[in-house]
Amino acid sequence: MFQSKTRKRHGGFTLIELVVVIAIVSILIALILPAVQQAREAARKMTCKSNLKQIGLALHHYHDVSQMLPPGWVGVDSAIGLPDAEGPPGWGWAARILPFLEQSNLSRNLVNLNLPVAHPNNQSARLTVLPIYLCPTDPGSNVWELEAEDGSGPLVTLAKSNYLGVFGTFDIEDDPSAGEGVFHHNSVIHFASIRDGLSYTFMVGERCSFLGYSTWTGVVPDGEEAMDRIVGICDLPPNPHPDDYADPGEMDDFSSFHRTGTQFLFADGSVKWIHQNIDIDVYHALATREAGDLASRFY
Repeated sequence: MFQSKTRKRHGGFTLIELVVVIAIVSILIALILPAVQQAREAARKMTCKSNLKQIGLALHHYHDVSQMLPPGWVGVDSAIGLPDAEGPPGWGWAARILPFLEQSNLSRNLVNLNLPVAHPNNQSARLTVLPIYLCPTDPGSNVWELEAEDGSGPLVTLAKSNYLGVFGTFDIEDDPSAGEGVFHHNSVIHFASIRDGLSYTFMVGERCSFLGYSTWTGVVPDGEEAMDRIVGICDLPPNPHPDDYADPGEMDDFSSFHRTGTQFLFADGSVKWIHQNIDIDVYHALATREAGDLASRFY
């Protein structure tokens, strides 16, 4: 008796089925990846905001103890004892609040505020990278070399910071001791002297590394854009395009790698998002402490 044989079908994908599956997976990845990237950036942005809030608390604690905010930076001509914006020791505001950022060991054992930032005894301190001063969105190196102003080569290696004190609205080199903001050379600013209102005055803002690096340490004499490395100005709106600069070497404005704007710490301790399309008059008003151009009228 004739018996038919039943063929067994082996499992597996045909070439066409495999191509279809790959196409579907590719489409799903293309749909999901932007959402994952947005979620990661949102988390990084929140970390950056948290850093600024902690810096704000440290500045308020410093004010409570000292009855003033820390100076933008301290510089004196040691030969004659008169103020000198590029004189020693140069340490800035961010170095002076270290004890209030749970960095007492660094402040007490490594940072010698009486010696210049570039002094060999301060090498370990100026190379110390502090996460509290770093925006996680910024891809730049955490340490960098400060070049000499005359182009002769690097002077010193410094730890990076993405947070700068607000000097005001005009070029720092024009008059380093007369900034309209909260931090300038040898500044002595009390909250009571911020007459435009703590809620309407910038204290600290972000700067990314796309035009130049900044530091939490201080001013190094003869360094390229030395004073701009610890304080910044609100001349152009945040996130200016490099083509907006008359001089390609300028790097004194505020900026970030966050899309559409930059975060600022206000004198009342709050942190707010400032859009890159903010009205320039409002932006200037927020950068001054007692100019009478009250941002509360517009902001």
